[in-house]
Amino acid sequence: MADNPQRVEDYMEEDGEDDVDSIVEFDGEVNDDTLDVNLDEYDMLTKVTDTSAAQARKGKDIQGIPWSRLNITRDDYRATRILQYQNYENVPASGETADKEWKPTEKGGEYYEFFYNSRVVKPTILHFQLRNLVWATSKHDVYLISNYSILHWSSMLHKLSEVLNFSGHIVPTEKHAGNLLEGFSQTQISTMAVWDRFLVAGGFQGEIICKCLDKPGVSFCTRVSYDDNAITNALEMYESISGERYFMASNNDCSIRVFNMERYELIHHYQFPWPVNVIALSSGSLSYFSGLYCFLSELGALLNKTNTIVQFFKVWMCLFPLLGKGIEFCLGFCLVC
Repeated sequence: MADNPQRVEDYMEEDGEDDVDSIVEFDGEVNDDTLDVNLDEYDMLTKVTDTSAAQARKGKDIQGIPWSRLNITRDDYRATRILQYQNYENVPASGETADKEWKPTEKGGEYYEFFYNSRVVKPTILHFQLRNLVWATSKHDVYLISNYSILHWSSMLHKLSEVLNFSGHIVPTEKHAGNLLEGFSQTQISTMAVWDRFLVAGGFQGEIICKCLDKPGVSFCTRVSYDDNAITNALEMYESISGERYFMASNNDCSIRVFNMERYELIHHYQFPWPVNVIALSSGSLSYFSGLYCFLSELGALLNKTNTIVQFFKVWMCLFPLLGKGIEFCLGFCLVC
């Protein structure tokens, strides 16, 4: 044990987790080409902070925390943190109620195997209710928001690069109906989606920004709403039965909007009596899940009301049309037949 024991929080601050951006800096200008992080700075940082599977098997902490230098063990620290951590809930005692109604999870199974931890790849999450600020397009490619930038991380190449920088002035390079040619300045990103070389980012003021990853510049900029509370909550992309591609935006102005991905044309505008927090797609049925209801877009019909709690997370099960949705106090499911 060290003569001058430190707290875990002290180490994390000293080791740079809270100040990575001061070490790894970008040019700060909007550039059509992908900007690579300075290799010398990156190599210096990753030599200290990264942890491989081989190192983890030899006993190195996967987060790079040197527990032998601290005055508490990892297990004791975790137990204390779980005991003291206060989960946010908007229904009193909801956790205790859920524990009584749901069967406990069987432990002991191995769902994931640790591969690599890179602490230089640091997303910026401004609020716990924001979603999809980290997006994986393959086993090895991750897109994330870090301050005013969208970054791409390749776990195979261990390479971090900047895709788009929103700190300056962004203007579209293509002409489309509804395109704001003046663009946006210092846009704060609230959500994003990436699929098949296409990126869509949404902002706190209802901004929508589209970029083709294999083309320079930004293709499309628009502001879907000038409502006082028009934050873009979620974005989804999909291909219809006819082969056309679309992206959807759900906003706090009680709306879902569907755009064509080739022409950036607004195809549908669905309005609801409440803000739309999240969208989910089931391939084949094109079902939306938004706010408190399951909604089938092709029929324009509400399928059923699920509950009266605000939801911020969803996932479709691949084997059958089961929708899982994360809410502020538990996890629920909606079966769409």
